[in-house]
This record gives sequence, structure tokens and C-alpha cells, in this order.
Amino acid sequence: MRRHVKNILRSSRLAVSLPLIMHNKSILATFTPDFAKSGGLLPVVTQCAESGRVLMLAYMNGEAWEKTLASGEAHYYSRSRKMLWHKGESSGNVQKIRAVRLDCDSDAILLLVEQIGGAACHEGYVSCFFRELSGPFPPGAVTRENIALCCEKKFDPQEVYK
Repeated sequence: MRRHVKNILRSSRLAVSLPLIMHNKSILATFTPDFAKSGGLLPVVTQCAESGRVLMLAYMNGEAWEKTLASGEAHYYSRSRKMLWHKGESSGNVQKIRAVRLDCDSDAILLLVEQIGGAACHEGYVSCFFRELSGPFPPGAVTRENIALCCEKKFDPQEVYK
């Protein structure tokens, strides 16, 4: 069987070897986050699928993971409120899942999303990473002159979260 598959691959001029195919099957079979490593919560970096911009950092537990996969929209676990949170439930700024990645240790998650409504941040900005400290970084570099807003504000949170 292996020789037959190798011959098919060789004859079709695909740049794939049998060990790579077997390795990929192994990767697909283990696409499960290891929530046990961090007390049940894993960090989630959420990125715009189109631009690559980092939108936010949040956390997921197993239930948030399952709801995210089942619904196709991002669900997180709020550490401060100690409850599940459907991104955009209050604001309408939901995150449609386009792809999900796990890191090599299965203890960090990357979501590639379509950000509906244009803002990921609860403060109304496109990204939660809306403040930037620019260099150079000599001692005492953190001054008002070195800090700037680096993305657009899309809504007023006091209007949205009444």
C-alpha cells in the first residue's frame, strides 16, 4: 500500500511525501486545545483575517471553545465576570470565525475573524491595542510624547453599553 501511494505521488508530480501525509493526519487528529495546562483557561489572540491586524487578547475555556466552533462566532471566558461571553452580544460587533489555529503546545489559540461592526475593543476602537509607545527606548522613554493612538475609534461605549 505504501509503495502504491508513493508511486501515485511520484507519478503525479506532487511535492508531497508519504511521511508528510502521515504527519498531517496526526496533526489533524490532535487539533484539540489542552485546557488542563493552565487551569482550564487558554489565551486567545484574535486577528483580522483580512488585514492581519491583532484585534484583541482574551481567554477561552472548554465551553467557550465548543460554542465558538458550533456557532462560527467567537465566545470567550471573562476572567473578571467569571462567565462565558459571546463577543458582540451587547454591541453587535460580533466576530465571525474564518480560521482557528493552535500553537505547537496546544495551549494558545489564534482566531482569524471577520470583525462585524468594525470595532473589537469595548472602548470603541478597531483594536484593543489602540495605544502605541514608539521608540527609541532610552531610560525614561515612557512620556506623553512617545505615546499615541494607533487606530480609529468606531463608537462611543457610553452610547453602546447603556
